[in-house]
Amino acid sequence: MTVYIGSDHGGIELKQAIIDKLTARGITVCNVGTDSEASCDYPDYAFKVANAVANGAADRGIVICKTGVGMSIAANKVKGVRCALCFNPDMARLCREHNNANCLALGAGNTDIDTALQITQAFLTADFAGGRHANRVEKITAYEGSHE
Repeated sequence: MTVYIGSDHGGIELKQAIIDKLTARGITVCNVGTDSEASCDYPDYAFKVANAVANGAADRGIVICKTGVGMSIAANKVKGVRCALCFNPDMARLCREHNNANCLALGAGNTDIDTALQITQAFLTADFAGGRHANRVEKITAYEGSHE
């Protein structure tokens, strides 16, 4: 599995903790930045991660900012990306099982590192359930394709 991860200046510490945990588990992680505490624009990093997910370079993406809201909004502007902002492992599991989310947004200001690691684990290990959920995801994809 290849995971692309990006954060703005507010998510550096959380991003590094996730990178360390994932690489220790043997997961390939591509850090697209930022690695500086200087103020930066979160959409730049959200778009890098989301484009990697959309074009198949990444199996999954993770985006982090102070609240997770800005990153999730920006990532969801990329066609083919379904980014979910999650605050607990159950949300992360369900966004995969029911929505086939391929990108996870986290808020560094409202999610402690231990919880974020649990959320990430749930997100990366859950599978899409398909079935009745597949029709719903297909509707989203069809709408997205008809409104370019």
